[in-house]
Amino acid sequence: MILEPSLRPSCILRYVILGLVLTLLSSVSAGPADPYAAERSRLVDEVRALTAETRDETGRKTLDPRVLDVLGKVPRHQFVPADQEKYAYKNRPLPIGYGQTISQPYIVALMTDLLDVKPGSRVLEIGTGSGYQAAILDEMGADVYTIEIVEPLGLRAEKVLAELGHHEVKVRIGDGYFGWEAFAPFDAIIVTAAASHVPPPLVKQLKPGGRMVIPVGAQFLTQHLQLVEKQPDGAVTSKQILPVRFVPLTGGH
Repeated sequence: MILEPSLRPSCILRYVILGLVLTLLSSVSAGPADPYAAERSRLVDEVRALTAETRDETGRKTLDPRVLDVLGKVPRHQFVPADQEKYAYKNRPLPIGYGQTISQPYIVALMTDLLDVKPGSRVLEIGTGSGYQAAILDEMGADVYTIEIVEPLGLRAEKVLAELGHHEVKVRIGDGYFGWEAFAPFDAIIVTAAASHVPPPLVKQLKPGGRMVIPVGAQFLTQHLQLVEKQPDGAVTSKQILPVRFVPLTGGH
């Protein structure tokens, strides 16, 4: 029997080799598997369940699907110290040095949801910390301005954000109590440290129709997450959402 040219052993061998090469190239182009993908997925499920459990306090049965989608994408383990990486996808705050913490993922998701961020929204964050919340907001399509008073944390967060592709996030070292007037007004303001009161400079820099989410209360007493809204006519309203515990807002105010 005479084999057709396409079926000769040498041709078959070439096709086998070609197939192996294509498979190898495909696996290389796809990159290594994300070892934390399953953990992020479980975290999203946990946040979703906790949202349902706290609906009587927050008034929210569910969170914006966009928020949950971003929570499932942003690599929280990249924003914590090496010794905390194994805990990165636990639903709890973690220490990041200098007496500061990265917030509990549920609280990050809730605060982001309360801001009602749209693509292109100009958002001011007070308390950059690890940079994780800024990354979440950037993934939501916001134009993010973030201020950190602890210089080493701010510089480290800026570096991590850049390495992960969040080049558009603007990081400033300074006292966030006074906001960032050069880029005001803001569609939304998020404060990730507890203040004894809502800072007037931040209210002033909030656009009419805008929202601010801020924990208010003393360090060792009850703190409440508050949603502050500036009405189109400039009137300001405030609503308590739920009890929280944050590190204190520091600065010279």
